[in-house]
Amino acid sequence: MKILDNGICSISSLQASGYKEGKYGVSILYHENSTAAAVYTQNKVYAAPIDITRKHLENGKISAVIINSGNANCYTKEDGMKKGLELAQLVADTLDIPVEDVATASTGVIGRQMPMDIIKPVAEESLKRLGNSRECASCAADVIRTTDLVSKECAVESTLNDGTVFRVAGMCKGSGMIAPNMGTMLAFIVTDLEMDKDTLQDAIRDSVQKSFNMVVVDGDESTNDTALLMSTNDVKGAVDDNFYEALNYVCTNLAKKIAKDGEGATKLIEVVCDGADSYDDAVVVAKSIVSSSLVKTAVAGADPNWGRIISAMGYSGVDFDPDNVSISIGSGDDNVVIVDKGTVTTYDDPEKLEAAENLMQKDELIIRVDLHEGKESATAYGCDLTYDYVRINAEYTT
Repeated sequence: MKILDNGICSISSLQASGYKEGKYGVSILYHENSTAAAVYTQNKVYAAPIDITRKHLENGKISAVIINSGNANCYTKEDGMKKGLELAQLVADTLDIPVEDVATASTGVIGRQMPMDIIKPVAEESLKRLGNSRECASCAADVIRTTDLVSKECAVESTLNDGTVFRVAGMCKGSGMIAPNMGTMLAFIVTDLEMDKDTLQDAIRDSVQKSFNMVVVDGDESTNDTALLMSTNDVKGAVDDNFYEALNYVCTNLAKKIAKDGEGATKLIEVVCDGADSYDDAVVVAKSIVSSSLVKTAVAGADPNWGRIISAMGYSGVDFDPDNVSISIGSGDDNVVIVDKGTVTTYDDPEKLEAAENLMQKDELIIRVDLHEGKESATAYGCDLTYDYVRINAEYTT
């Protein structure tokens, strides 16, 4: 697999754009007659653009996506649907495609009507800038940011077993309200490999489960989450495991960037649960640890508090023997075992405790637990919980 540096425009036939005025931005992705599938938030309160996109994707065909930031268009009743469709119609008219071929996505403040007098001119300007270049990809990824400090992109090239060369490229946004079952995140993944809608649907559903659904920033599930997978159908080949490997790489890379860019975060946390009796058990334990506010604050304070970790494991609902658990703290190639099959190692070894404390100072941290119950493993991603998280969210709408 080869890493590419042209962002979502690594797909040569895809056009992308982005334009922003103040806090309102609009990105466009365009490739006529593409195939697409998506997964969405599981929140019972969901935004108008999700209703629109679900309906427009029923036949698995799409030509464009319009993404706006600054307003979530959620809890906006019939007016929200009308305004979302008005933006979709603007794209359809400009590109001379059916409105049913336009997907929509929004991110921003919930419960406020879309200021069309601002957003519509921004969308019109974005449509004028469509192209396939590094600049177009960068703008598309950048203007959909809200509290994100950085834009998030990833692209790879790989080869099928039959020798067919294909590409997968993606961009996403997400920083806060990130919980299991995605979060305030929008992800757009494009491949040039030909696939039907059912194959795309299975692929994005499975990949999201292993990537975006394994990220926890704050435990709040949003109303607008959308992860869309689009195929331009430019490359013909027999889809095999190499495609799924590339897709999972892109989605996991983007998911880790969301975790690292969590609101107020200073550290990326990777939680690995090994030795579980089942994969589902490993997922639940890993998520329980990375979701724990006490674990997150311990990481913020560089405190190797194994008690908070074992406690989060204990209330996960997974059956295991606490007296047989191992816990380690690591960063890069360095690793310190702080609990060895139920025995705390740092009580009688101050050097080991100091080593663990030093590792906790790192920007990227790995917490690894081993249940010693089986052979299954899962990894979850998150970040520390800092004073800045409270400040950012205390001032969010003001």
